[in-house]
Amino acid sequence: MRRIHFIAGLPRSGSTLLAALLRQNPRFHAGVTSPVGTLFTAVQRLMCQDQETATVVGDTHREDVLRGLVENFYARVPPECTVFDTHRIWAAKMPALAALFPDARVICCVRAVPWVFDSLERLALEQPLQFSRIFNYDTAGTIYSRCEAACSGGGLIGFAWNAVREAFYGPFRNRIMLLTYESLASQPVRALQAVYGFVNEAPFQHGFDNVTISDCSYGERLGAPGLHRLHPRVRFAPRETILPPDLFARLARDSFWTVPAARERGVLIV
Repeated sequence: MRRIHFIAGLPRSGSTLLAALLRQNPRFHAGVTSPVGTLFTAVQRLMCQDQETATVVGDTHREDVLRGLVENFYARVPPECTVFDTHRIWAAKMPALAALFPDARVICCVRAVPWVFDSLERLALEQPLQFSRIFNYDTAGTIYSRCEAACSGGGLIGFAWNAVREAFYGPFRNRIMLLTYESLASQPVRALQAVYGFVNEAPFQHGFDNVTISDCSYGERLGAPGLHRLHPRVRFAPRETILPPDLFARLARDSFWTVPAARERGVLIV
């Protein structure tokens, strides 16, 4: 069976940077984003009980089809390579991943929630004459309505946050780690050492002064051209928020992994 792990978590929280760093290792295959999670969900839906053919689809069929979908998508990747597939849905698919890929681990990239929305809002400000799919193309919105849309249960932030929280408190939490953007950007050596240890891979000497990615078109299709833009040098750059103070304070309460009790869950938080 191919070695495969998954990258999930919040938007604007370092998954693009993590994938770009991992792909420096010739033993790894990692992409900025992947359609596999979307395909997985669609096929899973087609095999559920409300479909007319469900009576001839058993659990063994589901297992073979879903595992095959993931593995066959990467059939042309050299078999000796470890694959890291990136999609926010994976944090919500922990039971299925545990059943299909017992050795797989999920790296959830997280970031203080106010700064996630601050980063999305900055992207919107870069395109003042356009409207983004990130905010449902709302032409009459305010920063508050954009926040409500993004943080709703089906919103870009809200869905991912709910998925990570479900994985964090669920029965498969031993299969996940939380990698904070703050650690990855400010202490990349330490952060990657933790990732390598978590997925049980031999260390590799990474470079942090010329980090690149090959495809940024996904963000452009969402009306957010800078969504996967990377600074070539890994660094943490403090800045002043553009959010109103009340909104920043409200969102700050959502960073559940920062409270002392979170460490008692047994999840690796870096």
